[in-house]
Amino acid sequence: MTGKKKWYVKALIVIALVIGALFAGFPILWMVLSSFKPNVEIFAWPPIWISKNFSLEAYTAILQNSGQVRFFINSYFIAIVVVIFTLGISILASYSFSRFDFPGKSLLNTLIISVQAVPPITLLIPYLSLIVAMKLYNTYGALILTYMLFTLPYAILMTTGYLNTLPKDLDEAVMIDGGSRFRALWTILVPISVPGLISVGMYTFMQAWNEYLFALTLTKTNNMRTVPVGINMLMGQHSYQWNEMMAMSVIGSLPVLILFLFFQRYFIAGMTAGAVKS
Repeated sequence: MTGKKKWYVKALIVIALVIGALFAGFPILWMVLSSFKPNVEIFAWPPIWISKNFSLEAYTAILQNSGQVRFFINSYFIAIVVVIFTLGISILASYSFSRFDFPGKSLLNTLIISVQAVPPITLLIPYLSLIVAMKLYNTYGALILTYMLFTLPYAILMTTGYLNTLPKDLDEAVMIDGGSRFRALWTILVPISVPGLISVGMYTFMQAWNEYLFALTLTKTNNMRTVPVGINMLMGQHSYQWNEMMAMSVIGSLPVLILFLFFQRYFIAGMTAGAVKS
């Protein structure tokens, strides 16, 4: 390929990437701009990009509303608890899959993978009946247990893949020095696996933070509902508070954005580390 053709190829790639970035970023830009507008300007034609009536009224309305703030508290609490329990269980389960051979290991692996293929919506009705029978309806426990069931299969697969890249000599060295497998796991393998665990934790947090269907179905009072449900509740019977919806969406997007910005390096490393076994 001549130098001129290479230049054309690079130019086309850059143009395609720019178009893709604009296409992906436009809804986010529109959401942010709309959060500073009054409702009347959001549907104006031609569109008003920068409002002449720039205002923080929508953000003030959200943050001064104790009910709306409660949605954020619920989402933070549930997501953090789900991350802690998911990481703890997945580390123990992944260590077993990575370091031991036991009867039914292949079958259990297959079952964990197959769970990922089941659409959650198909489980909604029977799962609701189960939660009601267990007297967990409209409790934190219902949402925490539900989100753990959805995030654990992926977390176990990812963590197992990461541990498979670590040589078993590390465990054996600790045991030769008189340590136990439990000590080898928590003092050697877990610290080394931090990039992989961060990526699993980020995935788990995002799943728990963004989930809507089960958060709506398994709760009935506003003091138990989460941010996605709270955003939907701003759609009234006769009017929609679009600027408040956009403002709440912006605030709700910040935790995930901050996590990704601060831990992007670990997230990418963790996502790719389990792809090749050393």
